[in-house]
Amino acid sequence: MYNQTLVSLLRCRKNGVSVNLCQTWFDIDFLRLDFFLFKCLQSPEPAPDPMARARFVSTTILILFFTVLSPCVVVFSSSAVPGLSDDPNTFLLRPPHGGSNRHTMCLPLFLSPPNSSQNSAAASGGITRRHLQRSDPHHPNARMRLHDDLLLNGYYTTRLWIGTPPQRFALIVDTGSTVTYVPCSTCEQCGKHQDPKFQLELSSTYEPVKCNIDCTCDNDRVQCVYERQYAEMSSSSGVLGEDIISFGNQSELTPQRTVFGCENVETGDLYSQHADGIMGLGRGDLSVVDQLVDRGVISDSFSLCYGGMHVGGGAMVLGGISPPADMVFSHSDPVRSPYYNIDLKEIHVAGNRLSLNPRVFDGKHGTVLDSGTTYAYLPEAAFGAFKDAIKKELHSLKQIRGPDPNYNDICFFGAGSDISQLSKSFPAVDMVFGNGQKLLLSPENYLFQHSKVRGAYCLGIFQNGKDPTTLLGGIIVRNTLVMYDREHEKIGFWKTNCSELWERLHISDAPPPVPSILNRTNSTTDMPPTLAPAGPPQGVLPGELQVGLITFYMLLSVKYLDLKPHVTELAQFIAQELDVNTSQVHLLNFTSKGNDSLIGWAVLPAGSADYFSNVTAMSIIARLAEHRVRLPDTFGSYQLFEWNIGPPPKRTWWQQHYLVVVVATIVALILGLSASGARYIWRRRQQALVAYKPVDAAIPEQELQPL
Repeated sequence: MYNQTLVSLLRCRKNGVSVNLCQTWFDIDFLRLDFFLFKCLQSPEPAPDPMARARFVSTTILILFFTVLSPCVVVFSSSAVPGLSDDPNTFLLRPPHGGSNRHTMCLPLFLSPPNSSQNSAAASGGITRRHLQRSDPHHPNARMRLHDDLLLNGYYTTRLWIGTPPQRFALIVDTGSTVTYVPCSTCEQCGKHQDPKFQLELSSTYEPVKCNIDCTCDNDRVQCVYERQYAEMSSSSGVLGEDIISFGNQSELTPQRTVFGCENVETGDLYSQHADGIMGLGRGDLSVVDQLVDRGVISDSFSLCYGGMHVGGGAMVLGGISPPADMVFSHSDPVRSPYYNIDLKEIHVAGNRLSLNPRVFDGKHGTVLDSGTTYAYLPEAAFGAFKDAIKKELHSLKQIRGPDPNYNDICFFGAGSDISQLSKSFPAVDMVFGNGQKLLLSPENYLFQHSKVRGAYCLGIFQNGKDPTTLLGGIIVRNTLVMYDREHEKIGFWKTNCSELWERLHISDAPPPVPSILNRTNSTTDMPPTLAPAGPPQGVLPGELQVGLITFYMLLSVKYLDLKPHVTELAQFIAQELDVNTSQVHLLNFTSKGNDSLIGWAVLPAGSADYFSNVTAMSIIARLAEHRVRLPDTFGSYQLFEWNIGPPPKRTWWQQHYLVVVVATIVALILGLSASGARYIWRRRQQALVAYKPVDAAIPEQELQPL
């Protein structure tokens, strides 16, 4: 018996404010009987039995019915099909090829009642569920940095490298998507994104996924294809391929072969967005997490940590981590919904519980966490109670209009522009889970800043239309480490500074493996992540970092004699890429390595400073560690062998005191010249008073005064 599951995801992506997001999943199991079972039904009976023959005929008809129809199932978005019923239990069946003259069939799906035999069997273990092995503490982790900002960009991205040699892509981390896809070089309807398209013809390890019974095939039934449609009419479609995917220089996880989508068509927001594509972290066979777990390379868990208001960035970990002692957990039931859901029961505002039935948070798909959604959306009754409770606590603030007249945002003025002081004006909010544990939401977890009025803030929680689903987007988990422990069916929350969490993550000291193929033709292509530095030193925390010198060595694929006349020009490009002054970049050594050139560089603080500022030091380190130094093609490609940080180089007595000596000399010289000048002037005046006159000199007559 083969079990084939078709899943359709209709998601409304958020680009503005207070847009109602609707998400509907259909998860249907089609059972296809194997041929040997059919043969068993045809086995001769000892004696003819009319009733047995009738049962055989009925069974055969049912088998043929499901066998013929099941390969033709295609799921549509309701927004793309006019006249489709709003009933979430309805889906469409259509033939696999548009040219077929078969009629479209509309079949309703219904959930089993709570006391059904299926649910009883599941509860008692009668139905086999997919459980993965318990995570091994020795499994490696893929620790990756998050970029961009939730409100400015609408999403967070991470970096993945695909192919051999690696090609870099900026992908939106999305727990609501189950497939990872990037634009393909053959795509004629793809927008202009952050990085170049994936050139599969340049990857020596790329292989297409051939058509098989477990995937949707192209018209020629040669290769597997995928398609994702979203309710705001954006879509992505293309072919499925398999290649080596690397997770960055600071990941302990070695590159892995993974199936991903190579886009041939983009529409809507997917066409116009700056990010290259989507990294699917949801539950599904094509999910990156599921593929890594199935191969046994990571434990069945991953974590996300989004930066705070006006900070951005953050961290992501693929694989298990040790939860902090004060992490708050909620049960997450994968059977309840294919989304990552939590068991929300109550909401408290300023310590007061909202007068709501706990079932209000359990409608439709329940309470869902979606990292690809910007804001939060509550059912109608819950939103009304939450809005009124917030307004009741804001005595000294004035309600004003929102930044966009097209939306009825709820905004308040008078809280000031200091984000750290928002808790003095806005109340604290608690989310209470079924186990009694509470998740504290600070004002930055339910507010966004007014874009036109300084010191004004607006509610980032909206009504989810008439949809009873509670949808919690990224704003709810700002500065919160969220651990998706899929193995133990729970989700953990821990309040922390996510922008600094990346620096506190432990990075392995083990030397990275060297790939067998190096790129020596195009300097704009990222080097394999395993060649770049391993990351900042262990135990270094922001505020404690005192860097006075940064050194690194580059091996360029240019001959020594050809490169020597352009060393000064190369230093200027390096200074530009590291965002420092040219005077700060110094050449340490320059040697020949066959047809290549090995150059050592040192970056010193600007001016007479002994140390870099914390921000400048971490910026330079990040650019080197993430291999973001891009050089013109005239310098060929390069490898970054090693880099180090440390205090400023030890200086001699003269280097330490030369400024004092020079100043003292200048002062002494000025004083000496001043004294000499004063003495000269004094002597001239004295000479003028007692001037020498000869004895026979004529003296003018003087008139005697009368007696």
